[in-house]
Amino acid sequence: MTKLEQIEKNITELGPEDFKAFAEWFEALQAARWDKQIEADINTGKLDQIADRALADFRAGKTKAL
Repeated sequence: MTKLEQIEKNITELGPEDFKAFAEWFEALQAARWDKQIEADINTGKLDQIADRALADFRAGKTKAL
């Protein structure tokens, strides 16, 4: 059994309270990793072209109010 398979098995065996706690922890972990990746992408300029395009569309009146 692989490490991942063992983790999956352990998760499926959790009781309701432990599963809820795990789900909350995992969601927070995913959010933290997402934030870290976005921050890295911003710092390396990977989002600059997207931001420039969005600003150009806004300035040209090509956007809608939410």
